[in-house]
Amino acid sequence: MSLEPSFATQRKIIHIDMDAFFASVEELDNPELRGKALAVGGGGSRGVVAAASYEARKFGVRSAMSGLIAKKLCPHLIFAKPRFERYKEISEQVRSIFMEYTTLVEPLSLDEAYLDVSDYPSATLVAEEIRSKIKEKTGLTASAGISINKFLAKIASDWNKPDGQKTLPPEEVLGFLETLDVKKFHGIGKKTKLKMYQLGIYIGIDLKAQSLEDLTHHFGKAGTYYYQVVRGIHNSPVKPHRTPKSVGAERTFEENLSSELFLEDKLQNIAAILEKRLSKNKVAGKTITLKIKYSDFKQQTRSKTGPLFLSSQDLIFEQAKALLYQEKLQNSVRLIGISLSNLNTLKKEKKVKPQGELTQLSLPF
Repeated sequence: MSLEPSFATQRKIIHIDMDAFFASVEELDNPELRGKALAVGGGGSRGVVAAASYEARKFGVRSAMSGLIAKKLCPHLIFAKPRFERYKEISEQVRSIFMEYTTLVEPLSLDEAYLDVSDYPSATLVAEEIRSKIKEKTGLTASAGISINKFLAKIASDWNKPDGQKTLPPEEVLGFLETLDVKKFHGIGKKTKLKMYQLGIYIGIDLKAQSLEDLTHHFGKAGTYYYQVVRGIHNSPVKPHRTPKSVGAERTFEENLSSELFLEDKLQNIAAILEKRLSKNKVAGKTITLKIKYSDFKQQTRSKTGPLFLSSQDLIFEQAKALLYQEKLQNSVRLIGISLSNLNTLKKEKKVKPQGELTQLSLPF
C-alpha cells in the first residue's frame, strides 16, 4: 500500500505564532524599549533568557540561553523581568479571536496555536484576517503558516517572520520538502541533523531517497516519522484542549451590504458552515445569536433562546433570518455571523444526534 498522501482529502491547517511574544508585550507596555536589544528573563549568574527581541537576536541572543552568555554576546542588552500574568492576559485575547473562526484550536503555548479551518473556502484569507484582528485588538504582530497538516503549517509560519505568512498549497508540498534543509524539519534537532549530514542526508530529497528500513535502523521509531513527513504525511488532527461554550461562524464582506435580502444569502452559507462545526463537535445549542458589524464598525447582537437544541442548517437559518428581520438595519453591513450557545455539552441532557458527517473538500488555499 502506498504511503503517498491523498492531498485532495487533507485538512486546512493554520499555525499562528506571535512574534517575539514576551519581548513584544514588554515593548508594547514600555514604548521606550522599542527598537532596542531586549531580553525577558534574568541577567545574573543564574539568570536565563525566556525571550529575546529581534534586535537582540541579531547578536545571537536566544531563549533558554544563560543571561551571562547573552550579555557577553550583546553588551548593551536590556533585561526585563517576566510578567506571566500579563502575557497570559494577552494570550487569552488572541485565543478569543481564534474561537471566532473555529472551535478546533490547539494551543501549544501562550504564543502559538494550530487552527483547523477546513470548512473555509480560503485558509490564506482567514489567516490574513486573524493576523489583522490580532494587531487591531492587541497592538502585536503574529506570523502564520498555512498548509495541509500541522507539520507543514508550523514550518511555513517561520518562513516570513516577523509579521508575515506563507501558504503551502497541496500542489507545492512535495517540491518544497525536497529542497528543504533537513535542519528545518521539526523533530530534527542538532544531534539528529549532524547524524543525517554524516549519512549524506542534507535536504528533503536526500531524506526521501532513504528506505523506511534504513531510517528506522539509524533513527529507531523516529525513522518512520521522517519517512512520512518528507512525503507530506502527518495525520495528527488539531486537538482542542477545552470544551467550547459556543460554536459560531461569521463572514466579512468585500463590499458592504445594505439589504436584508442580500444578507439572507450570506446567512444561508454561514448556517451551512455552522452545521458542519456542530457536527464536528457533536453538539447543539438552544441560544442562537446573530452578530452584525456595520460599516462604521459599530457592532450589534440579537439573541433568542428556544426550547429545542438547534444543529441543522435549515433550523439555524430560519432562526437567524427571524433575528435579521427583528429590527431595521442601522447602517450598511460589513460582517455578519451566527453562533449557538447554551450547548448540550454544558447540561445533563441527551445529546442531539448530528445531521450527517463532515466530508473534507478539496478547496483553494
